[in-house]
Amino acid sequence: MRFRHADGTTVHLAYCSNVHQAENLDGVLDQLADYAGPVREALGADLLGIGLWLAHDVVAELTARPDTVRRLRGELTARGLETVTLNAFPYEGFHREVVKKDVYLPDWSAPARLRYTADCARVLAGLLPDDARRGSVSTLPLAWRTPWPTAARDAARRALDQLAAELAEVERETGRTIRVGFEPEPGCVIENTVQAARELGGLDPERLGVCLDTCHLAVQFEEPADALRRLAEAGLPVVKVQASSALQADDPADPEVRRALARFAEPRFLHQTRTAPHGAVTGVDDLPEALAGGLDPGSAWRVHFHAPLHAEPDPPLRTTAPELIVALKELLGGPQAVCEHVEVETYTWTVLPQHLRPHDRGGLVAGLAAELAWIRDRFEELGVTREPTAHLRKEHVS
Repeated sequence: MRFRHADGTTVHLAYCSNVHQAENLDGVLDQLADYAGPVREALGADLLGIGLWLAHDVVAELTARPDTVRRLRGELTARGLETVTLNAFPYEGFHREVVKKDVYLPDWSAPARLRYTADCARVLAGLLPDDARRGSVSTLPLAWRTPWPTAARDAARRALDQLAAELAEVERETGRTIRVGFEPEPGCVIENTVQAARELGGLDPERLGVCLDTCHLAVQFEEPADALRRLAEAGLPVVKVQASSALQADDPADPEVRRALARFAEPRFLHQTRTAPHGAVTGVDDLPEALAGGLDPGSAWRVHFHAPLHAEPDPPLRTTAPELIVALKELLGGPQAVCEHVEVETYTWTVLPQHLRPHDRGGLVAGLAAELAWIRDRFEELGVTREPTAHLRKEHVS
């Protein structure tokens, strides 16, 4: 879906396809037919954005055979879909039985990460709608925090300079501008905007910036206005926003609260948990560690578990949806739009507690559509209005 900010900026809203399992091109094409197209229809939208996650093997196939990029773009168009952003954080295997810290590999000290990301940019240049201003690719915040020796840090910095050069080459070759955003995440080398300013300052601001995930922002107890000011002062543009909510437990010392939290302690993904007594953020790397006594239960906990935007979990837990609304106001509620790509990224639908989990294709389609409708309504409350797109659909199909 496309929206228009008061300053004239087109704001693209999408959902991220990393919620679906696909490690080959046929799997990606099946997603469009089975999920993305039906989500668009459920919303009654003429055009729906989808932020594609393309695993390494898919990107390798697309870059080796340009006809496959045209095929993918044709399938998007035929189903009333468009792609202006890719999620290149997971490299492969995002739906393995256990992912945990493997999602951070290869990190930015490894040549494979640079090659994959640059290739993603080339693929996206071929998928962008003709009238799109530019595309975005999100990536990991350099690496998990340990081990991160000086040699790895230096190698990563060289890779980022090379990435900027390759993005400039993509623009020269295709005429399309692609930017890459590094996504601060709890536990990583860059887990907040203070570290983003320190580690990423001085990079090419025309091509490199930050992907701001609002779940991660909340888990780190960062105030959105302060975070955005910090990034602006460091010359780091917000290339992309991932609209997401964290899980919050206001009284983690309560046995009922702990029982409720334990239902979210699943084995596939990492659920970093933080608390901030007196404003000082402390935390552990996973929810089971917190529940086992690794984290002070004297003040509220926030858990890196991307919760559906439109629905609260069972009491006594809640989500950080109020914090997400504040972030959207800071990003899009002012006289100028701070970002132009917003991606709903609730990849955890299949690992929710059983009674909250969709149990068939239709249930997931309904849930994804409800999330997009929720954020669409938040946009409209901020005066960010829907752009007419029926004519685009007709032009594309014809």
